[in-house]
Amino acid sequence: MSDASTIRKQLKIKAGSAQRLYKEHRLYQKEEEDLKRKLDQYIADNAEEWDVKNTRRMLEESGKMITDSASRLGAVVQELRELVVCLAAEQDPELAQGEELIKAKEALETVSV
Repeated sequence: MSDASTIRKQLKIKAGSAQRLYKEHRLYQKEEEDLKRKLDQYIADNAEEWDVKNTRRMLEESGKMITDSASRLGAVVQELRELVVCLAAEQDPELAQGEELIKAKEALETVSV
């Protein structure tokens, strides 16, 4: 990866992917919390069996999506972290001060919280 424009493009793509997947992961977690509250409310209100069963099914699906989004996020973060470390080792002044690298580092800080 010696071509500076290719490296910039990869940084931009991977940083954007990390941020998008982080947002998606948070949304699935929020959805799971909402479904848990909804299920508890249905159980407390003695709602119809279908409502309880359907909410449990949706809750299970949200759990699967959380696992999937977490694994995809982890893979993208690892790739981005490796690329940033590789660039730090090369000490290319053109890339070291580049906007893409700064945004990639910010993305890593955001998704690592």
